[in-house]
Amino acid sequence: MKDEFSRLKMKIILRIAIIAAASLCLGFIILNVFIDGILEAPFAEAFTNMVMSLFKIDYYTAANVYFAIFQEHKTLVLALGFILLLFLLFYFALRHFTRYFKEISNGLNVLIEETEPYISFSPELDFMEKKFNWVKSEMATRKKAASESEERKNELVVYLAHDIKTPLTSMIGYLTLLNEAADMPREQREKYMRIALDKGFRLEKLIDEFFDITRFNLHTILLDQEEIDLNFMLRQVADEFYPLLVPENKKAEVYGDEDVTVKGDRDKLARVFNNILKNAVAYSDEGGIIRIDIRKEEAGVTVIFTNQGKTIPAHKLETIFEKFYRLDNARSSHTGGAGLGLAIAREIVLAHGGEITAKSQDGETSFVIFFPN
Repeated sequence: MKDEFSRLKMKIILRIAIIAAASLCLGFIILNVFIDGILEAPFAEAFTNMVMSLFKIDYYTAANVYFAIFQEHKTLVLALGFILLLFLLFYFALRHFTRYFKEISNGLNVLIEETEPYISFSPELDFMEKKFNWVKSEMATRKKAASESEERKNELVVYLAHDIKTPLTSMIGYLTLLNEAADMPREQREKYMRIALDKGFRLEKLIDEFFDITRFNLHTILLDQEEIDLNFMLRQVADEFYPLLVPENKKAEVYGDEDVTVKGDRDKLARVFNNILKNAVAYSDEGGIIRIDIRKEEAGVTVIFTNQGKTIPAHKLETIFEKFYRLDNARSSHTGGAGLGLAIAREIVLAHGGEITAKSQDGETSFVIFFPN
């Protein structure tokens, strides 16, 4: 802050120096011109006449007043005159200094206005100008981000409302048929019951996503930490995806040391790995291998999920971890999610003090998770 205010302080010091110099110069001129100089006689005559006029006294008495003031107490009169002159000059100078406060006040008004794109101050307040414009730019950026987030959330709610209605309507339809057709063949009845049950599971999943939206918007992630065998957990997660991998001839393979542990919340970290693996399964090529590498390093532990598939553009990699973001805008009633999976994974990783990044090139996409020691 000292360097920032240096220009303003120099401006103030310079003005004070000018005021002091001007006061001394005026005092010197008054002393050597009017009191002890070439204009002493005219000044004495004018002062005497003024005293005679104001107080209605004779010339001799008025002359004695002049002599008592300007000759016998000359030093005191000069000191008082200098102080008065200095005060008057400071008063007019302060009127100039208050201009800075007016500029800052006007800048605060412009800060909350959307019509004015730029805030301008005097050169001495250039540091304030930069800060005000940075704050204005930051406010505009956050407002835009909040607006975009709200828009995506609204779209997501519409999508989920539609998706909830679809399986609900279908489930009601099949249950109605089962209720009305008492003599329905057993094979057909079992088929309709199975379809209704699948729709019920789909409905439950969508309702869970609604809860996720609320919970992870509140940022209330509480961790129940313990030592976790990372290799064992990742193999468990990979095994749970076997039914989803088999239909498209895909595999999930875990590589790395078996004695790697991290301290964290078992359930929440399992959800992180589940969400990332789910994303890799959805966007990997048919017949591909999803590789999960565990690397123990000096600073911590790194887990890398790698799959072969369509390359993710660089501009999408920057937003892939945002809430309600979907890499593929085409939604499926069977696989379309809320776009919260990767956002939730990032929130959990950050709560553990780690970081998560993504990179994609030449048809290979990797999600890198780092947990510090």
